[in-house]
Amino acid sequence: MPPVHTALVCVALPGLAISTEQGQLTGHGLDGFYRAGRRTLSRCQVKVAGREPLPVQARMIGADRARFVGTVRASADSGPDPDVIVERTRGAEGTERIVLYSAASRALRLSLEVALGTDLAELASVASGWPGPELPATVNDSGLRWTCATGESAVTADPPPADALASAGLLRWQLELPAGGSWTVELRVRTDRTKNHRAVGQSAASPLAQPRAVGDDPGIQALLHTGAEDLRALLLRDPAHPSDTYLAAGVPWRCGRAPAEALAAARMTLPLGTRLAAGTLRSLARTQIVGSGARSGLIPGPLRDAGPHLPPGCTATEATLLFPVLLAEARRWGLAEKETRELLPAAERCLAWLRTAVGDGTYLADPRPGGPFRCETQAHAHRAAVLGAELLDETGRPGGEGLRQWAQQLRAAFQEDFWVEDGGGRPAVARAPDGHPLPQLGAGTVHLLDTGLLGSGALAPGLLDKTRTEHLARLLGGPAMDSGWGLRSLGAREAAYNPFGHRSGAVRVHETAVAVAGLFAAGHEKEASALLRGLLDAAQTFGHRLPEMYAGEQRTQGGAPVPHPAACRPTATAAAASVLLVSSLAGIRPDAPAGTVTVRPVGSAPLGEIGLTGLRIAGGPFSVRISRLGLAMVEEAADGLQLGM
Repeated sequence: MPPVHTALVCVALPGLAISTEQGQLTGHGLDGFYRAGRRTLSRCQVKVAGREPLPVQARMIGADRARFVGTVRASADSGPDPDVIVERTRGAEGTERIVLYSAASRALRLSLEVALGTDLAELASVASGWPGPELPATVNDSGLRWTCATGESAVTADPPPADALASAGLLRWQLELPAGGSWTVELRVRTDRTKNHRAVGQSAASPLAQPRAVGDDPGIQALLHTGAEDLRALLLRDPAHPSDTYLAAGVPWRCGRAPAEALAAARMTLPLGTRLAAGTLRSLARTQIVGSGARSGLIPGPLRDAGPHLPPGCTATEATLLFPVLLAEARRWGLAEKETRELLPAAERCLAWLRTAVGDGTYLADPRPGGPFRCETQAHAHRAAVLGAELLDETGRPGGEGLRQWAQQLRAAFQEDFWVEDGGGRPAVARAPDGHPLPQLGAGTVHLLDTGLLGSGALAPGLLDKTRTEHLARLLGGPAMDSGWGLRSLGAREAAYNPFGHRSGAVRVHETAVAVAGLFAAGHEKEASALLRGLLDAAQTFGHRLPEMYAGEQRTQGGAPVPHPAACRPTATAAAASVLLVSSLAGIRPDAPAGTVTVRPVGSAPLGEIGLTGLRIAGGPFSVRISRLGLAMVEEAADGLQLGM
């Protein structure tokens, strides 16, 4: 895949605009406007007075906007200074606004030329290096049009050009730019798909509240703001049920639905309301396998590479276990009882699949059948059983006691079978089918700390006891795992460690955020604070738009995290991680059915004072302020919600 780590990617799905820092769309690489996975415009090159602008600045000004500034010496007597500034604002929805500003002391007669072209290629073809030839253009109204067997695209200009040359794909204007004046033209890309694909996040129908963080640390404020923008940009509608929305996995490589990532991201965004969770659950419930076979209840998903020590894992297993967890926790945050009961049958099928897959054994193999018993899979399964049992009990459905008994059995066996006595002990990354443990230390163990939310603000029991949790916390905070920029996916001392390996050493933002939240909840504030600070410092170098991963190289004085060339940016889980981090700092634990919310902030207040507004609990706004002493004050809450500290 071509590298995208330096690209400026504007996102308002299903629209994309991918640009280099030069600003000109040349038709090379991934450059261009995209709509629903097809490149609608690959070339957009500007010349002023016959010259290309000299690029001087390129930056993102929003999740869906990028601004490019260039300069031109349009007159021979201007000396060394440019006398025309060219500003281009590019939007993911298919617009480009070109503004010429005069810095000359007299009026300038100029020509503006915009060369356009496209191949109408699929994104996958562009990424693989086989986009196809540029298509011939025809003049259409106030612009150009391209057609092929698979679609069409058109560019219109306002004001219309003086000349439109189809053979060269060229639009031309002749203009007089007064001294100190400006002139603007807007290009708009349209396709046959435009009417059927509208960005959810740019409309009032967005299911996510708009959070805001203020306080002593500007890094967490910027991270939350950018993360919330990216989440809205990644929203997609279910094609068959447009009222249901979910998050695409990431841009540009994974613009579609990935069940495990969609559920994980929706879970992290519960503090922004339950509408996204409900839409995600409904959409995935329609894909669930039903019937009487062994796969009945499974939510389909692809295999995922797991690094050098394990075979690929099955995201269907992870998604099926996350479904009842998200439903149970969404109910705590305020999902209506009617919606809960509508989704309950699908959650019951997930839990029934779990019991069937385990059978008479203790552990859940992944992938099924015959795969290893992964540490993180047992953590997902245990959480699903504990939260699922309480969900069934509270909604008057049978099956909770059996799940609870199995969870207790798993908890007792896991302490012995998955603990490797080596220098104080560590959880094994997995057990092979023959029973021997795989002792490598990886970031998958962080899911042992993510236990889930029960009623009355209580946390579910985990698979590790207090002593073993302390050991794990020290390992995660040690130099083998903590790179200084976040948590490595594989310890630096392990065989086959690769700082760029996406499951063998790279820092993955999602796992680091889960570790931070879990360590704070377990009371290991020193280790959690160090990982949090590393993540915030890394975010600053990425313009607060964190990629899904970056190299796990050790942090050095004055250094910066090294980008991963194939990482998606933005991604749903990395953007949602910002919400998880701020909510874990505040320690917000709601129980909407009981009409209560407990706030247990981090006592050490690692980021100083922080105020959070724009959150949602029980259908109403929620705001809380954490002081520099680690004390919480709820400033806004839904009527009737009882508060506890």
